[in-house]
Amino acid sequence: MEDYEALDIAQWCNEGPQRMPDGAKMPRGLVTLRGLPFLIGTDNNQEKCLLYFGPEGYRDPVAITLKRPAKWIIFAHRLLETHLLEGEPPGKEIAVYRFQGESGLIDERIIRERFEISALPVPWGQLPFAAVADQHDGVPPRFEGRWDQVGWRQTEAYGAYPRWFVLWGWKNPQPGALIEAVIVEPKERPFVIAALTVSFLDEDPLRSRPAVPVVFQFREKRRGDRLVLEVDRGKAGYVYPLPDESPEVFLQHPFKGWGQSYDPESSKAYAWVSAQPSATIRLKEGDQSLLIRRFADLNAAPTDDRETKEVVSVRVLDSGKNWVHTTVLDEETGKPVPCRIHFRSPEGVPYQPHGHHDHLLSDMGTWHIDVGGDLRLGHITYAYIDGTCQGWLPRGKVIVDVARGFEYEPLRTEVFIEPGQRTLVLKIRRWINMNERRWFSGDTHVHFLSTTGAHLEAQGEDLNVVNLLQSQWGGLFTNTEDFLGRPVPSPDGKTIVYTNQENRQHLLGHLILLGLKKPIMPWCTDGPGEAELGGSLEATMSWWADECKKQGGTVIIPHFPAPNGEPAALVVTARADAVEMLQHSLYQHIEYYRYLNGGYRLPLVGGTDKMTSDVPVGLYRTYVYIPTDEPFDYDHWCKNLRLGRTFISGGPLLHFQVEGALPGDTLRLPAGGGYVEAEAVAESVFPIHTLQIVEAGRVVAEVSSEKGCRRLQLREKIKVERHTWLAARVGGPGYTQVIPHFDGWRRGIMAHSSPIYIAVGEHWWMYSNETAQYIMTLLEGGLCYLREQSCLQEKGKATHVHGETDHLAWLERPFHEAIKKLKETMNRFGQRVNG
Repeated sequence: MEDYEALDIAQWCNEGPQRMPDGAKMPRGLVTLRGLPFLIGTDNNQEKCLLYFGPEGYRDPVAITLKRPAKWIIFAHRLLETHLLEGEPPGKEIAVYRFQGESGLIDERIIRERFEISALPVPWGQLPFAAVADQHDGVPPRFEGRWDQVGWRQTEAYGAYPRWFVLWGWKNPQPGALIEAVIVEPKERPFVIAALTVSFLDEDPLRSRPAVPVVFQFREKRRGDRLVLEVDRGKAGYVYPLPDESPEVFLQHPFKGWGQSYDPESSKAYAWVSAQPSATIRLKEGDQSLLIRRFADLNAAPTDDRETKEVVSVRVLDSGKNWVHTTVLDEETGKPVPCRIHFRSPEGVPYQPHGHHDHLLSDMGTWHIDVGGDLRLGHITYAYIDGTCQGWLPRGKVIVDVARGFEYEPLRTEVFIEPGQRTLVLKIRRWINMNERRWFSGDTHVHFLSTTGAHLEAQGEDLNVVNLLQSQWGGLFTNTEDFLGRPVPSPDGKTIVYTNQENRQHLLGHLILLGLKKPIMPWCTDGPGEAELGGSLEATMSWWADECKKQGGTVIIPHFPAPNGEPAALVVTARADAVEMLQHSLYQHIEYYRYLNGGYRLPLVGGTDKMTSDVPVGLYRTYVYIPTDEPFDYDHWCKNLRLGRTFISGGPLLHFQVEGALPGDTLRLPAGGGYVEAEAVAESVFPIHTLQIVEAGRVVAEVSSEKGCRRLQLREKIKVERHTWLAARVGGPGYTQVIPHFDGWRRGIMAHSSPIYIAVGEHWWMYSNETAQYIMTLLEGGLCYLREQSCLQEKGKATHVHGETDHLAWLERPFHEAIKKLKETMNRFGQRVNG
């Protein structure tokens, strides 16, 4: 006997599909609705395919013969007239269905509007109470779709509404008893019955079951995100790869709290499945079926030869679950502490707190999408919380991963959730307090977060300052609504968010403008990808910098030096207050040292350029030293940043001094020079391998750990004979070998101080003819671009932001100013160096 049987009721059909407003496209013959078989009409007679009850149809009771030992009978039916939207209450009696057994009446049910039956289309919010749609809920296409549905796509689910009919199931109160007939007695409203299906199973054929994770183990690695799981009597979410790394290795990994390596090809994958026991699931890779199995049989070992070639095992993880309230406490204060947190089963299935995502945008790119409240580091999605969260956790073993910036010891541990357990308390420990040492951290370069979202994530990363930057991206303007012209501190004053600007031009360069009281417009200029399509060149970086300085602001060249057009002019004319390093790359080091050796004092700052959810705010951060006689606030943070009292950190924390002088200071030696004692200490929650002191870009002292350690210390006497600079830096083996984070950029774990300048016998200066020639070439290149390639308005056809009549002359002015200053420097110092 089949589990479900579609009954042939064609002999009672009295009407065709035209009776329904949209009936012309109605499916006929043997069809599947919610995974159940229904016979609508027959192959021989599809014109008469409906039982129509109404003025021109059946008005008296109709007996449909079954003679089946049914446990359930499922009706595909539909009301043809409704007055719900005219204010009529639901519940109007439409018909009575009587179920006749061998010995007489077994049961009768009143069929009511918006209970057992509904008219179509069902208005939004008016789904029936006791019936269901004729199709399942589901997921939208994973990798394609219409642009106007991009927001809806992020839901990763859609709720089904009836397409042709609603389905209502009657449960036999005498399970298995023979049903001779169903007698349909109509009332006054017209309706149709299209099909009846009989179930011989105990399962409720229509009621959804809670989803459970199903884990697949393959013989070979596969792209989990390219697999599709189909379920006929239920629904399935997207398939995701699971990490091959064992729970034991994961728990002991040195990057606790900071993600896990992501490999889209894995030998394991999982999906959430809601299915009836009789459902058939089909795991597909393209057109190939890797596994076809009844849901009730999933935990059994594969027996089909085709399956065993591809799939080793399938497991339904259904140990039960609890709604758990989790609190993360600061071990020292005993109070809830903001942080980020990740929960998973030992198999790797994520169980993120309610209100957060197990997977961000299906583990795809998140530029300007889903950038707040969650973080993805490789294979792990973290939720930013205020110290408390709640949601489902599976019973049994659960792995928890917690982190809060670089100054807290990450927690990665295994807990056990008992049946009935409703609370979980975790503790994390601060191992160093940089604020007590007067070092305050900040990210100079963050996009797209809201002000409140920036506060949440900054506190979760133990970050003091977030510079949220409004900007333009072609035709897109971002964070416009966040600009206030003032800092927004947290109630305790420990976190500050300030919405500022990144002004951008695709060849000349980008500029971060901090501390703005008013916007400086235009934000971007001269066409894509920064400004609007066909936009003309209306501003220089130098003008933006001058306007920022008029407001008392701070000017930073981001991702120094690229785009490498006008930064040289900004440095030469002292418009740039600092330069930003946001990757551990040789190129950025070469460029930075080049300018230092050319005699330009440039503080170093760290920022993330966060635009996606796979970059934590503050992963590269700026630590600014604020003396004890100055308060921590935004103005003093920027002031000391400009003074060069900084180091950047991608994890390690640096202490660097030379004879008591700190970064940004100038140490003065008598004529002839002498020896100075430099001391550097690096400490880190990540393994570090090499700590170096560099003089004018040359390594003069080094200590290393082949296997990596948490602390390195270096003290060295260094002979100084001429003006120079010293800096400390720490990173991977040999410093230049990158040990990457699991963020989207794969940035290296490193830290680098701003220089301590050493003057010998007079005021500090340095000069490099190579640097001077390099800068001159860039300045000449900038002028070449302005004259030959930039998009300019025709003279006399536009009044520009500056109000001058000769726009090109105005654009060229800062380049000529820089060339003049550079020549003065070459004339002044070139002779001394060459001589």
